[in-house]
Amino acid sequence: MAALVAAFAMTSGPVVLPPTAGAADYQLGGAYPPAANVQIVTRERTEPPAPGRYSICYVNSFQTQPGTLRWWKKKHPSLLLRDAKGRLVRDPGWPDEVLLDIRTSTRRAAIGRLNRAWFAQCARQGYQAVEPDNLDSWTRSKGRLTKAHATKFAKRLVREAHGTGVAIAQKNTPQLSRSGLGFDFAVAEECEVYRECGAYTRTYGTRLIEIEYSDNGRSAFTRACAARGGQASILLRDRDVVPPSSKRYVFRTC
Repeated sequence: MAALVAAFAMTSGPVVLPPTAGAADYQLGGAYPPAANVQIVTRERTEPPAPGRYSICYVNSFQTQPGTLRWWKKKHPSLLLRDAKGRLVRDPGWPDEVLLDIRTSTRRAAIGRLNRAWFAQCARQGYQAVEPDNLDSWTRSKGRLTKAHATKFAKRLVREAHGTGVAIAQKNTPQLSRSGLGFDFAVAEECEVYRECGAYTRTYGTRLIEIEYSDNGRSAFTRACAARGGQASILLRDRDVVPPSSKRYVFRTC
């Protein structure tokens, strides 16, 4: 198994980066034993890390995770984004996900503390990195959030992650790749389909984990392998990233 790479970032000690071009698996639809050649595994923070693999902990940092809205309403109602009429602002693609209100420094600090606790939990479980999702929530906020709000909160998340000793990935949002946010590597979905991969490689070089989805066909995955195979971690997955027990399961690497 390729050696893990240590990188000194905004932390008192080194954070450990994924092995360059290591075979990766994306298991957000349910944890299962990875294939023998897999070196990098991403799982939900409610799941334990994969033993013996570089493990990335998925955290929904900018929106509520499905099934948790009741908890947010009870514990932190003021941190949920609302429109001018007081209605919750939901992600149109994921109606069970409500955007978090990152408009003020006070609210960013409060949400940052929650994320720090989650990151610390990931670290205690044995994860080496975190993947905070929905960096681009401002694009779905009906004008309530801005790119500036997102960048300020992203920088806070980087500080919180490094403060707990884990690396942190930029998840998608190529338009922020050159913003100097401090992320350690990138996780990009469908960047070959949308011709966005260069935005990540210009900033992160080979520190890229790229997921292409089978419902787009195989051509994007084939192009990605031809362009970056052996340099970045590239995998093909089914859209719901289900376990092998499902007939919908698709998994390929290059």
